[in-house]
Amino acid sequence: MDVIRQKIKTLKKAIPRFHFSRTQVIMGGFLIIILTGACLLMLPFSTRTGEHTTFLGALFTAVSSTCVTGLVVYDTWTHWTIFGQLVLLTLIQIGGLGFITIGTFAMVLLGKKIGLTGRELIHESLNTLQLRGSVHLVRRIVCGTLIFEGTGAVLLSIRFIPQMGFLKGAYYGIFHAVSAFCNAGFDLMGTNEPYSSFCAYAGDPLVNLVLCALILIGGLGFIVWEDLLENRWHWKRYSLQTKIVLTATAALTVGGTLLFLVSEHNNLFAGMSAGGQFWRALFASITPRTAGFNTIDTAAMTNGSKILTICLMFVGGSPGSTAGGIKTTTLVVILLYIRSYVLRHQDLTIFGRRLNPDAMKRASVVVFINYFLALGAILILLIGQDLPLADVLFEAFSAIGTVGMSTGLTRELNTLSRIVIMLLMFLGRVGSLSFAMSFTDKKHPAKIRYPEADIIVG
Repeated sequence: MDVIRQKIKTLKKAIPRFHFSRTQVIMGGFLIIILTGACLLMLPFSTRTGEHTTFLGALFTAVSSTCVTGLVVYDTWTHWTIFGQLVLLTLIQIGGLGFITIGTFAMVLLGKKIGLTGRELIHESLNTLQLRGSVHLVRRIVCGTLIFEGTGAVLLSIRFIPQMGFLKGAYYGIFHAVSAFCNAGFDLMGTNEPYSSFCAYAGDPLVNLVLCALILIGGLGFIVWEDLLENRWHWKRYSLQTKIVLTATAALTVGGTLLFLVSEHNNLFAGMSAGGQFWRALFASITPRTAGFNTIDTAAMTNGSKILTICLMFVGGSPGSTAGGIKTTTLVVILLYIRSYVLRHQDLTIFGRRLNPDAMKRASVVVFINYFLALGAILILLIGQDLPLADVLFEAFSAIGTVGMSTGLTRELNTLSRIVIMLLMFLGRVGSLSFAMSFTDKKHPAKIRYPEADIIVG
């Protein structure tokens, strides 16, 4: 008996043990969800024709919905049945909140205790500043999500039910409330015209306000939610994170609206009333952050508007939110560094606080990794096919920012180009920096420090 036990111990030692980092666990979870969604979408009863969707088409749709992007190769309403649409809606909700958040909430409901490893996963998934209170934050996130999405669904149903009947109108309200809050960009407006998004509601104040509010709330970040709930309207009590996020969000929204009004005044907005121009400009300013809906013809925008949209898509929402992009805080840190360097200030200061120097390093890395990923994808797309440069730029930055706005190019891409777009969407959702660091999770202190030397820069 002792000999058998000894052999078992020896065998256990011989079996290699794999230790996955928190980032690798999150990435692996997303991959499993994507593949499961793709398999469900390939089933015959997922499509209206009753035929199998190709694996690449189903995978592209699953990646886009789980990564809350919104780029599509099939019109959601005309191609997918109610079952297929519900699969997409489930993937969108999981992708928006994160499977760690949903899984943790389910364990809490079942009365299970969340250990240190689980709390660390929550911390990594939500980009929280501290480990303490993470489970309490998850409860608030799920409850807040249900409240916001439920309110949005009711308000949208007020418009849709009279037009479509009770069941269809209510379903449309729920679907689009979830899609908007999760910044996913999937819509069912193909019932009017395929790939038309919300162009039919461009001048509708109710639909515009509800969608814009859901997009902005979902893109603020869960940490900001908690701060606003705790401190209400007391600006001085807000954390530095909240102050930066609110200020940057307001500046990008107002600035983007004004620039769209100027850029499209003699183009898409020509001959429109002031109200019609305002609603379209406001929506065009908010949807790249990173929802993906549109109320104007994206392909017909001026080059200036396309560049502005690309910039807004690249920035995206805020950390720990349903949105993608490099995030508003990253943009602010970069701008603060430029200001401090030009004015020869020693520290990065804002709202009476000094930022940690590591913030600048992380911000720089995030910006350049995302930029070079998009640039590399653009080169591959242009080499693989003869495509318009402006459309390729738009599509690549839409994918890496998990936005979903499109000039219609996605449907024309070949297999290699679609794979590249899928990789961009996935990296944009899990975080390009997190992906890169997942392969080198441990810090490697330098054994030798070489002599310092100066070079000429700029």
